[in-house]
Amino acid sequence: MSESFRERLRALPDFPEHLPEFDPAAAPADPAELFRQWLDAALEAGVAAPNAFSLATVDDEGWPSSRMLILKDIDDDGWHFATSRTSRKGLELQANPHAALNFYWPPQGRQVRVTGDVVELSAEASAADWHSRPGADGSDNPDWQLYAVRPREIEFWQASHDRRHIRHRVVPENLR
Repeated sequence: MSESFRERLRALPDFPEHLPEFDPAAAPADPAELFRQWLDAALEAGVAAPNAFSLATVDDEGWPSSRMLILKDIDDDGWHFATSRTSRKGLELQANPHAALNFYWPPQGRQVRVTGDVVELSAEASAADWHSRPGADGSDNPDWQLYAVRPREIEFWQASHDRRHIRHRVVPENLR
């Protein structure tokens, strides 16, 4: 008798043997600083593309879609990413300027989830981002847009072998 697909999936390991410790009480008050610490730890652990995240948006009828992008920066404007205004995600953000980002670092059993309002950053910042891309040829792309997610909620999630996963939810001060 062959194993079912479900049995095969259930037999896969969930998390690596050794997971990092995480005490939310000792976390920095600034969630961007905690994110930077976790990103550094992911880099030290050899995680490929730890700056990659899944961006979830919805269209004007409420249908969700997601895709992988690269984090460009975090500053007072928010969590930056870029795309063409005429792409599916660009059009979805125009119709519904809210999004969710999800970073996942399997070797550490960690996720960071960011949800919030999305704003367009300046034309100058967008042009600078376009020109700094690998393979940039000096041409302009007026459709290229640098966006920022202004967090309404950030959740840091640390896996635990006892299934008592640690969730550290942060709501920015200006939203409390």
